[in-house]
Formats: sequence, C-alpha cells, structure tokens
Amino acid sequence: MTPDFAKGQGLLPTVVVDANTKEVLMVAWMNEASYERTLQTKETWFWSRSRQELWHKGGTSGHTQQVVRAALDCDGDTLLLEVIPKGPACHTGARSCFFNTIPLEGEN
Repeated sequence: MTPDFAKGQGLLPTVVVDANTKEVLMVAWMNEASYERTLQTKETWFWSRSRQELWHKGGTSGHTQQVVRAALDCDGDTLLLEVIPKGPACHTGARSCFFNTIPLEGEN
C-alpha cells in the first residue's frame, strides 16, 4: 500500500509516537518528498505549511527521531511513525506536544 497524498491535497497527516512507550509525541504533515526522505534516512522529515519547505526534525536542535516502524491507516491517508526520540519532540522543550489538557464535561 502506498500513501494517498491526493486526499489531503498533497499532504499526509503523520502521527509520531515513541516506539517504547507508545506516547503520542507530535502530529505533523508530510508531502511526497518528506515521506521519501524519511524512508531513505530513517529519520523524520516533514513539510512546513507555514514556511512552505521541508524540515528535518532535529536538524537545528539535535532532537532527531529515528524511525523504527511506519504504517498507513486503512484508507492510506494517515501515517503512523514509531520512533526512538533523541530529546523532546515539542519546540517548547516538552517531551510531547500534547501537554495542554482540556477538562471534559463535569471535570474541574
């Protein structure tokens, strides 16, 4: 199975999880070029929608992500990457980008 980039107008949502803990670290976008580069280098590469350019996760910070498993969902329009992170995933320095808890109805 190959990714269906057409569904997302050339982009594929990509969920990145820690291969050991299964914690969701981040979600980013890939285009065909970043997808191919990720497969070739076994490190994560993404497409920056704001800068309109490829970016290598950890290229500046050194906080790279070694890809150990890649899987597509049943429709081929979402990618799951299991990685071994070298440092935090979030640009804030947090381990995961998902640290802003939203209270559910009835919770304080």
